[in-house]
Amino acid sequence: MVGDDIVRIVFAAAGAGDDSMMRLVMIGAAAVAILAPARADPTHAADAFPVVVEVDAGRPERPVEPVWRFFGADEPNYATMKDGRTTLATLGKLAPDHVYFRTHNLFTSGDGTPALKWGSTGIYAEDASGRPVYNWTVIDRIFDTYRARGVKPYVELGFMPEAMSTKPVPYQHDWRPGSGALRTGWAYPPRDYGRWEELIYQWVRHCVDRYGREDVASWYFQTWNEANLPQYYWGGTREPFFRLHDAAVRGVRRALPGARVGGPDNAGAGDDFLSAFMAHVQAAGTPTDFLSFHAKGQPLLVEDATGGHVRMGLNTHLKAADHEFTAISANPAFRDKPIVIGESDPEGCAACQGPANAYRNGTMYSSYTAASFPRLLALADRHRLNLTGILSWAFEFEDQAPFAGFRQLTSNGIDLPVMNMFKMFARMNGRYVPAVSDHQVALDTVMTNGVRGAADVGSIASLDGNTLTVLVWHYHDDDLPGPKAAVRLRLHRLPRAFAKGAVLTHYRVDADHSNSFAAWRAMGSPLAPTNEQRVTLLKAAELATMDAEPRQLTAHGGDARLAFALPRQGVSLLVISPASRTAGRRKGANGRQ
Repeated sequence: MVGDDIVRIVFAAAGAGDDSMMRLVMIGAAAVAILAPARADPTHAADAFPVVVEVDAGRPERPVEPVWRFFGADEPNYATMKDGRTTLATLGKLAPDHVYFRTHNLFTSGDGTPALKWGSTGIYAEDASGRPVYNWTVIDRIFDTYRARGVKPYVELGFMPEAMSTKPVPYQHDWRPGSGALRTGWAYPPRDYGRWEELIYQWVRHCVDRYGREDVASWYFQTWNEANLPQYYWGGTREPFFRLHDAAVRGVRRALPGARVGGPDNAGAGDDFLSAFMAHVQAAGTPTDFLSFHAKGQPLLVEDATGGHVRMGLNTHLKAADHEFTAISANPAFRDKPIVIGESDPEGCAACQGPANAYRNGTMYSSYTAASFPRLLALADRHRLNLTGILSWAFEFEDQAPFAGFRQLTSNGIDLPVMNMFKMFARMNGRYVPAVSDHQVALDTVMTNGVRGAADVGSIASLDGNTLTVLVWHYHDDDLPGPKAAVRLRLHRLPRAFAKGAVLTHYRVDADHSNSFAAWRAMGSPLAPTNEQRVTLLKAAELATMDAEPRQLTAHGGDARLAFALPRQGVSLLVISPASRTAGRRKGANGRQ
C-alpha cells in the first residue's frame, strides 16, 4: 500500500445480472441512493467522515462527451516558445486531433513579441497606396505548432489590425496587473468592413491550401471576445459587433462553405447579449453552427485568525452558465445547437496575481475543476441542451518565476496538479453509468450557497467495453484543512468478463500525489531549480497511482466493494478492468512527449 490508502475488494457471488444488490431508485433522470447507515472503517483516521458511493455498471446511459478538451490563452505567441510547445504536446496527446485551442490576438498587429494579455501576428498591413498587404508567417508558425502536436484551432477572429482600426492610436495597451488601460486601438471596429471580410476570406483560403479542406472544416470559427464588455474588449456598441460578425462569417464561408461557424463568446455578465445575438443572426440569416459564451467564478480572500484564506465562488460560476443556458433554451431555433462554454474558469483574469488567486498552484484548482465540470453538464441537461465543450482559459506563461501564481496548466514546463485533472478526464470514455454519492451536495444548493457547509464528495462513472472508470472528488469552497472522507465504493452489476479476474489502477491528485507544487515547496521553493531538482519536479508532476503497480484482483462476477481514504481537495480515478485487458495500462498516462 502507498500512504494511507487502503483498498479492500470483495466480490459477491451474485451474477452480474442480479438486481437485488443494486439499491437505487430512479426518479426521472436522477439516481437517488437508498443506503444503510455507514459505519466507520477502523482503517481510517479518527477524524474521517463516512461516505458511500454506489455505481451501477449494468445501466449504461448516454455517451461520454469529452467536454474537457478545450483550452485557451490571451497570448498566442507563447504557443511557439519552449514551454508552450511542451504544454501543447501534453494536451494533444490526451486526445490527438480532438483537443482544441482558442487564443486572442490572432489578427493583432505587431512582430510577435508576447507580453501579459498581449500577442500579435502582423497578419495585415497596407502599403503606401492603401493596398492590403497580407503576411501569414507568424500565424502559420502558431497553427503549425498546434497541428504538429495533435491540437486543432478554435479560431477567434480578432483583434483589429492597426491599419483597419477606427481608433488606431494608441494601439498596443499598457495593461499590467493592477494598472494600465486594456482597451486601445486593437479593440475598435474596422473603418472598412469589406476589407475585414476580405482579410478573413484570404486567410481561410490560405489555411485550406496549407492544412487541407477536411482539417480546416473540423475547426471552430467565432468572432472576437466578450463584445458585451465595452470597457475591456470592444470599443463599440452591439450593432457594429453584429456587423463585424456577419462580415467575418461571410469571409469564412466564401473560402470554405462547410466551415463550422458560431459565437458570440460573450462574457456571462447576466445581460441579454446572447439573446440579442441569436435574434440578430436569425433575422440576418447568418449561419450559426454552434453557440458559445463564457462563465466564471469569483474567489475572494476571507479574513480569519490565520490572516485569511481563499474562498472559491463555484456558485457564481454556475449561475453565470445557467443564465446563458436559460436564454438558449428559450429560443426554439437554437436550443438544439451544440454549445461551447468558450471560457470556463474559477475567475476572470489568468494573468492577474494576488491573494484571492492563491488557489491556482495546488489542489484547490484541481478539485474545483473536478466538481465544476459535471455540474455544468448537469445544468445543460436540466435545460435539455447539447453542451459539447467546456474551455479552460489556462495555458502557460513563458519565462516567469516558478509557480508564480498565474492561472495556468504548467509552470516552466512542469505540469501543475490541475493538468493531472485533465489526464483523469481523458481516461473516461464509453458511456456514463449511474454514480451516486451520499455526500454530493445537490446542484441547487451549490448554485444558491456554494459549498460552504458540509464538504462535497461527489462522483461520476463510465463504462467503456469492460472497463469501469470511477471519478471521486472531495471539494470545499474554503481553502482550509478538513477531515478526510472515508469512502466506501460499492460497484454493482459488473460485466461478466470480471469473472476471469480484474485489475484496479487507482490514480490520485492530492497533497502527496501528482503535485509538483508541493514537491517544489518541500525543496525550499527554489527560484531557479537545479537540473536535479527539475528532474524531481517533473517526476512529481506525473499522474501518480496509489500503488506501484496495478493490483491484481480475484473476481467472480457480481458486485465489488472498495474502501479508501480521500483527503480534502483530493481527487481519485479508479480504473477497474478484466485482467486480460490491462497490460500496459499505466504507460502513457501523462501524455508528455
